[in-house]
Amino acid sequence: MPSGGSPAPSAGSSAADEEPASPRLAAREERRPRDMVLSLLVLLVPIALFLGFYRVILDGDKPISVDPTSSIELATREFPVAQPAGLGDDWHVTSANFRREDTGATLRLGYVDPDGKPVLLVQSDIEPATLVPAEVGAQGKRTGTYRTGERTWMRYTGREDETALIVTEQTRTIVIIGNSADTTNLEKLAASL
Repeated sequence: MPSGGSPAPSAGSSAADEEPASPRLAAREERRPRDMVLSLLVLLVPIALFLGFYRVILDGDKPISVDPTSSIELATREFPVAQPAGLGDDWHVTSANFRREDTGATLRLGYVDPDGKPVLLVQSDIEPATLVPAEVGAQGKRTGTYRTGERTWMRYTGREDETALIVTEQTRTIVIIGNSADTTNLEKLAASL
């Protein structure tokens, strides 16, 4: 044995005769595509069951509704409040907020319409010259009218992709804001007031 501590190569073998260990797995040690598919199924089946339970049993896609009664009661102390009548169960009140300020009081009711789009109903005794630009934006312009049984509503363009229906009365201003692509539900809400 040489003094370096490593064994001396034997006389009959050379470096070329030694084969390095293969870096590849043997055929039985490799993962097959079938194993990957089974692993994915083990993960995806419980996820699909959970989503189905959430959507069907728990009504997970249904908007969360709130009771606007307390906000409406507070607003009726400041001005007469118009309440929708005859809207179907597919309309959901998702927010209700009453706010009193130095310039007046405002009731905001947020709805999700039957198409799943947001609609905002604002009623206020703040001066229309102040309220309308604040609600529809400074770029809002009057584009026409819409007539219901009792009222003639002014139709405004609002912020991007928004349309507003506005009526000013002696004691309050009512503003309905929603998607400009289809104003059918805005008109339906206006007619229900």
